[in-house]
Formats: sequence, structure tokens, C-alpha cells
Amino acid sequence: TPSDNAPIESFHSSLKSETFYINKEPIGSNNIVIDIVENYITFWNNKRILTKLGHLSPVDYRKKMTY
Repeated sequence: TPSDNAPIESFHSSLKSETFYINKEPIGSNNIVIDIVENYITFWNNKRILTKLGHLSPVDYRKKMTY
């Protein structure tokens, strides 16, 4: 459903605008793309503050909700 797709669309938009669109140079290999995406996922989950999660990272929000 459209509501199920919204979170991943938001993530993909942020991923592209905060990584690939900033660097105007061509990316050399698939391994570089994989590294960029893996690093961004780690950043997103552990460091990136999200307003909709009460100004917490997703990991911190989940910890808060499970205790």
C-alpha cells in the first residue's frame, strides 16, 4: 500500500540527496556504491536524528520504546 512505501521512499530520497547528488563525479565501481550505501545505512540507523522519532536516531528510538 502507499503508506507502507512512504518510509522507504523517504530513506531513498535522503540517501540520494545526501550522498550521490552532492558528489558530481562519476562513481568508479559497484564496490564504491556498496560502501557508500552501507555507510549511509549505518549513519541513518545510529546517528541521523529524525524529528518524527522525537529527535532520536532510529536505534535510540527503538531502545527507548523497548524499555
